[in-house]
Amino acid sequence: MLINEMKKINIKKKKILIRLDLNVPIQNNKITSYARIKASLPTIKLALKNKSKIMILSHLGRPIENKFDKKYSLFPIFKYLKKKIKNTKIHFLKNIYDQIKINYGEIIIFENVRFNLGEKENNTKLAKKYASLCDIFVMDAFGTAHRMEASTYGVGMFAKISCAGPLLMSEIKSLKKSIKKPKRPLITILGGSKISTKFNVLKKLAKISDTTIVGGGIANTFLAIKNNIGKSLYEKNFVKLAKKLLEKYNIIIPIDSRTLNVHDKKNTYLMKDSNLISDNEEIMDIGDQSIKKIIKIIKKAKTIIWNGPVGVFESKKFRLGTEKISYAIANNKNSFSLAGGGDTLAVIEMFNIKKKISYISTGGGAFLEFIEGKKLPSIQMLQKKYIKN
Repeated sequence: MLINEMKKINIKKKKILIRLDLNVPIQNNKITSYARIKASLPTIKLALKNKSKIMILSHLGRPIENKFDKKYSLFPIFKYLKKKIKNTKIHFLKNIYDQIKINYGEIIIFENVRFNLGEKENNTKLAKKYASLCDIFVMDAFGTAHRMEASTYGVGMFAKISCAGPLLMSEIKSLKKSIKKPKRPLITILGGSKISTKFNVLKKLAKISDTTIVGGGIANTFLAIKNNIGKSLYEKNFVKLAKKLLEKYNIIIPIDSRTLNVHDKKNTYLMKDSNLISDNEEIMDIGDQSIKKIIKIIKKAKTIIWNGPVGVFESKKFRLGTEKISYAIANNKNSFSLAGGGDTLAVIEMFNIKKKISYISTGGGAFLEFIEGKKLPSIQMLQKKYIKN
């Protein structure tokens, strides 16, 4: 893959426009997970080391375009970066069309790009405006690499020089390592609520994996092939497709579950075999026997691809399955573990296992699409803009 890399081109005293993924969860004006910001810091510091004029673009959430909404503002992220990056002037600019004043070795953080008219449709005028700000455009937001938008694709096509940041390069190399020539056994753990959003990647991973473990609503759809699953979340239209996958590949589904009776106001859970779920029960987590079975598989793995929790981990009562599996992955010192997706990042932070995971991808949709084998627009753009040194 021939693309320009930020680390390998001259960025000294240049105007650098960096597209980062600072799409972090914010509640009551406070950041609740710093994972994506921390992952972006080395890129910012590399530009600072070269005394560049640094301008940063990012999105946050899904606001209505051309309409300011405080809950989607990047201002809390700006405040955090001001505390985190010492001895550096950091400015915040609300409007991309305002006059820009910045010195070398300083940073401007622009307001949420998704407030800008034309961002999501990759508007040419907006893309050209972004490009006019810089000598070099750095694409370092893997989490949005699958979107053809003005700040991820269009700007790169119009910029004089476009290159990949170190985080994006790291993502690509780690993903390739886990799916091209993985050490075996290769196991995949795929959780989440909807099989419809992950079916194609599930099919691809099941094909290349020695064992595929499913959890959450995805597992419920598999359980529904032969079992009553009561009030549990599943997708009826995907049961037949799930059956075909189960017949063809080595897919592990829960043999027991923690369930909740929907009429029980005390929220008392019951441990039930997967074939004994009653009409008024809802599956909330995998059961103890399932946990033991899955941990045995994880301990033997040499490569682990992990995306999504296996239960309702937000609730203390129903996070045991996700917790035990998380620690099993973290404690397997003989494996290369690759984790990705928003909920997965939250789980990693919750159980404080970041240092024990070989590589943590900041991407969600991009992570899954790359594994599925789709061509990501931003990477295609960088390939088109490659300049041989």
